[in-house]
Amino acid sequence: MIDDTRAKRNVAVLVAAQAFLGSQITMIFVIGGLAGQQLSPNVCLATLPISMIVFGSMTTAPWLSTVMQNFGRRAGFLVGALGGLVGAVICAYALTVSNFWIFLLGSYTTGIYMSSQGFFRFAAADTASDEFRPKAISYVMAGGLISAVIGPQLVANLADGPDATVMRFFPVYLAAMVLNVIGMALFFLLDIPKPPKPAEDAPRGRTRWELLTTPRIAVAVICAMVSYALMNLVMTSTPLAVVGCGFGVADASNVVTSHVLAMFAPSFFTGHLIARFGVERIMGLGILILGAAGIVALQGVDLGNFYVALVLLGLGWNFGFIGATTMLAGAHAPHERGRMQGLNDLLVFGGVTFASLASGGLMNCSGGDAVEGWAAVNIAMVPFLLLAGGSLLWLVIRRKREFA
Repeated sequence: MIDDTRAKRNVAVLVAAQAFLGSQITMIFVIGGLAGQQLSPNVCLATLPISMIVFGSMTTAPWLSTVMQNFGRRAGFLVGALGGLVGAVICAYALTVSNFWIFLLGSYTTGIYMSSQGFFRFAAADTASDEFRPKAISYVMAGGLISAVIGPQLVANLADGPDATVMRFFPVYLAAMVLNVIGMALFFLLDIPKPPKPAEDAPRGRTRWELLTTPRIAVAVICAMVSYALMNLVMTSTPLAVVGCGFGVADASNVVTSHVLAMFAPSFFTGHLIARFGVERIMGLGILILGAAGIVALQGVDLGNFYVALVLLGLGWNFGFIGATTMLAGAHAPHERGRMQGLNDLLVFGGVTFASLASGGLMNCSGGDAVEGWAAVNIAMVPFLLLAGGSLLWLVIRRKREFA
């Protein structure tokens, strides 16, 4: 019988890190666009601070993956938490001087933490057996349940006061600083060995191009990109849409809370579903649910529509993204880990950067009001859902032909 004791301990630490450190991302995604709307010289740039966070994550992923390959997961995660701490400090300062460009710098630095958080799911798999691996990934993602409550509720309590100036968001960044310090302490409890240095005659593994042109890897990356990018596209615009349709910041925070709960709550059983029904079926279900989210959002802008659409958006992301992560984790060799995981997150967060930037333009500059902008955001999902669904269907048909 395989002993997964070490893996379960690491999963527990990563769940706690996901819960506390991850709260800052939900907090910042709620207020980033709202603060940007007040600070930016052009309303079309309102979501640029969120784009800079994701861009920071994208550009950090390759070198952070190399740091983890050479020095271990703990070192990489500490660098990430430090980036989150420094980013929160810079953003808080930017609010005090009402400077949009300094705010963008702080947002970019926060992206270093977001990049490191993306590796939590891979770290969960490092010491896990083949049988426990999908469950380990799911459990770590489930840690986001606590962050779903902590983050938006901190915003609702700290930023939804009578003060309408940008300084109402200042306490939120102070809270983010505290969360990063807690995270640093947690990482010292990790027990993941450093990857062994390859011997002179060790296999070098496939090149990045060879990895990307492997059908299973290519489809996993496409589905991960689409799932994450579309989730970000819609979620980034949600606070702007909710407030723009006459509701309050607290309402926007509660909608985002329901969304993030839906993102992570299924993680308790997603791994079991993958093990039972196969990763391809669960990924396909995720893509269908993302489409359903867009359909509900287009039916109206009542608060109930926002809640249902965002819950479906979170559920679709969970199945699509965890499924893609599981597929990718089993499609490359251990000595290819640093190369492939860094490349994967570069591509995934590249797509998310584009989506978050497009979100603000679609929301604020593609129609006459918030209703038309919200409709444009959701219609934009269609071609990317067709891309992900088509690539997954191609892979399934290809495998059936191979084994026929």
